[in-house]
Amino acid sequence: MKTAFLLIAGLALALGGTNASAADVEAGKKVFKKCKACHSLKPGKKKVGPSLHDVVGNKAGQFKGYKYSKALKKADITWDYASLDAYLTKPRKFLKGTKMSFVGLKKKKDRDNVIAYIKANSK
Repeated sequence: MKTAFLLIAGLALALGGTNASAADVEAGKKVFKKCKACHSLKPGKKKVGPSLHDVVGNKAGQFKGYKYSKALKKADITWDYASLDAYLTKPRKFLKGTKMSFVGLKKKKDRDNVIAYIKANSK
């Protein structure tokens, strides 16, 4: 029973990610304030970290002009909802060797909202 639940939950994340209507883009803008010291949403504008413009749906470590960690370059990650959610929960636990020193976002609602905000501001 537990295995079936985990398989269904994993499939739901892989297929649809989050319920778009549950995420609040405006609330995500507030959460993104924690990110903007190191990241920009402007295409190609790097800071301490790479631009997050168009990061959703793209393979990790691919934007030109930023020196990614070896761990991120080697990782076969596409930044979909599930991978972003896991990474933003605890970046260093999700990907050993990442350069990102951010401690993470504990609240699922905050992660959902900031992912929605990043996606909405990458068009």
